[in-house]
Amino acid sequence: MENFLNKQTFITKSADETIELAMDIAKNAKSGTVFCLNGEMAAGKTHFAKGFAKGLGIKEDITSPTFNIHNMYEYERGVLNHFDFYRIDEEAAIDLDLDEYFGKEGHICLIEWGENIKSLIPSNAIEIKIDKIGESERKIGVKKYNFSHT
Repeated sequence: MENFLNKQTFITKSADETIELAMDIAKNAKSGTVFCLNGEMAAGKTHFAKGFAKGLGIKEDITSPTFNIHNMYEYERGVLNHFDFYRIDEEAAIDLDLDEYFGKEGHICLIEWGENIKSLIPSNAIEIKIDKIGESERKIGVKKYNFSHT
């Protein structure tokens, strides 16, 4: 993951390029890592998640867990946990024990709308910020997690 933290901003010109970038990032992801996918509605978080899963070798169709809140996908080295906290807050996440997966050995977490549960996000998480800069162009920032734990 360190090589992606060295270059912090990427421009993708299509959904396919976003998927390819996510595949490359996933190939360097380590067990226990938490990735927060941030961006407005329709920014490309689910496309990123599809590519990330593909980079881990997951063959299943990746869908947004908007209504399920949490989807799990097994792969050769462990489990990918894909969360969507758009409709849920910190208290509900704790009540559902969803925070138990964050940083867990053998698990990688992709969290959409992490700002809704910011005090639960581990301080060593990686933030993936996706901004629309055109119809299909995206600016994707990769950096260490920056939400304050207040």
